[in-house]
Amino acid sequence: TSSTGLYGNFGQANYGAAKLGVVGMMNTLKIEGAKNNIKINAVCPIAATRMTQGLMPDEVLAQLKPEYVTPGVMNLVKDDAPSGMILSAGAGAFSMARIVETEGVFVGQGEGLSAEAVAAKWDQITDVATTKPAFQSGGEHGQNIFAAVAAGMKG
Repeated sequence: TSSTGLYGNFGQANYGAAKLGVVGMMNTLKIEGAKNNIKINAVCPIAATRMTQGLMPDEVLAQLKPEYVTPGVMNLVKDDAPSGMILSAGAGAFSMARIVETEGVFVGQGEGLSAEAVAAKWDQITDVATTKPAFQSGGEHGQNIFAAVAAGMKG
């Protein structure tokens, strides 16, 4: 993937969409490959390439050698490697990127559900303190939604 796929970049909507698609594919293949112990991960590298020439000063590009990403990638192919990880890597620095979601809140259904009702709960909807680790599947995401509905209906 790329930082453009994860975070956006001016003038690169098509590139960003394609790169974030890699993350969706990885998440699906992680589920499909698990039964055969097949692991899949993604790398979000920053490295000096033809695409980055002219965008940054030469002294910055000199720090972004592609080989400075390789040691992190090697850890994604070991027997005990994780599966479904996005490794950000560049200039010898490494981090894990992930898509997260807040806990969420049930707003209502039928006539009780309106833009105003959502706005009234906006602080709860966007409360990053309730951020959860990434879901393991779309099914798990759906379970989270229905748990919020059940909690909201209880009261």
